[in-house]
Amino acid sequence: MLALERYLWDREESILKLFTPPFNKTEKNPGYIKSYTPGVRENGGQYTHAAIWAVLALTKLKDGDKAVELFNMLNPINHARTNIEVHKYKVEPYVMAADIYSVFPNVGRGGWTWYTGAAGWMYQVALEGILGFNIYGDELVITPCVPSNWPKYQIKFIFGSTEYNIFVEFNSIAPSEQIIVVDNIEQKDFPIKLKDDGSFHVIKIVFNKNREL
Repeated sequence: MLALERYLWDREESILKLFTPPFNKTEKNPGYIKSYTPGVRENGGQYTHAAIWAVLALTKLKDGDKAVELFNMLNPINHARTNIEVHKYKVEPYVMAADIYSVFPNVGRGGWTWYTGAAGWMYQVALEGILGFNIYGDELVITPCVPSNWPKYQIKFIFGSTEYNIFVEFNSIAPSEQIIVVDNIEQKDFPIKLKDDGSFHVIKIVFNKNREL
């Protein structure tokens, strides 16, 4: 991941390249990707599937600050905040682009949109990787990897015919590593057993910021 950040993460251009440099001056044949223009799609551009997996890798390393920084960079709306960015990006800012070009004169230009499965991965990484919301059958486990300056977040979850409101908070004064309260009843640890009873449930979780999340 250190090599990824040093060689592939272009913060100035808001691109995470698949690799660098592109294949264009070698006699060796890496396969069909060499048929793409240098810096386009798999030939050294940003291949968004892989870029999102890098966010997931950062959450596995418990680096919430960098994970959310990269996640925000991949968010298409952040490629269209100004007129200059809109004319540079050139594609819809409300759907994921499968790729973004990385070589002049098209640096930062979005490629194919709408069809990509990267959108599903983006959602999954946000929910499971960053917010740490994981469902295993009828059991819930929360393992967040969020930035150090996040004080809290909330999730509304529909389980069958039942609504769960989940409040997650971070502070430095929690008396233990975590406090879990389900419908005003405290439990020691995860998982939280989910019930599809057509009712309304409230889950409150407080993590001590000094613990290893």
